[in-house]
Amino acid sequence: MLLSEQSYKKIDRELAKFPADQRQSAVMAALAIAQDEKGWLAPETMQELADYIGMPAIAVQEVATFYNMYDVKPVGKFKISVCTNLPCQLSGGEKAAHHLKEKLGIGFRDTTADGQFTLIEGECMGACGDAPVMLVNNKRMCSFMSNDKIDALVEELKK
Repeated sequence: MLLSEQSYKKIDRELAKFPADQRQSAVMAALAIAQDEKGWLAPETMQELADYIGMPAIAVQEVATFYNMYDVKPVGKFKISVCTNLPCQLSGGEKAAHHLKEKLGIGFRDTTADGQFTLIEGECMGACGDAPVMLVNNKRMCSFMSNDKIDALVEELKK
């Protein structure tokens, strides 16, 4: 098995929330649990989840490739998503993204040479009034990201 016993226990808790004939409803949670453990979703990990849940592997892959929070290719230790939707762009998102690209020396969908940072364009994060907005590893929302706050975030994550 590719995942730890602890991850399977978490997946089992998610599966228990749905009727036996609707196990596929837990696929998003299962993908998140697997990604938290492995760092990204390799084809063999998605196949294992499909077998465990009892759904076609292509259906698992469709979910993983549709949503922005799942990584089907290796990413850095810290994945920073910058909201580039229009409200954020108009409120400094484009400038924040440019500053972050310059600071890290990478573009969108790139990873730093040391494997620490991956930068991606994010979809709306539901915090347009807090623009520019960034999300670190799909879990930590960062709002009102001025150049100084971006610099402080990068330094904090490097530690």
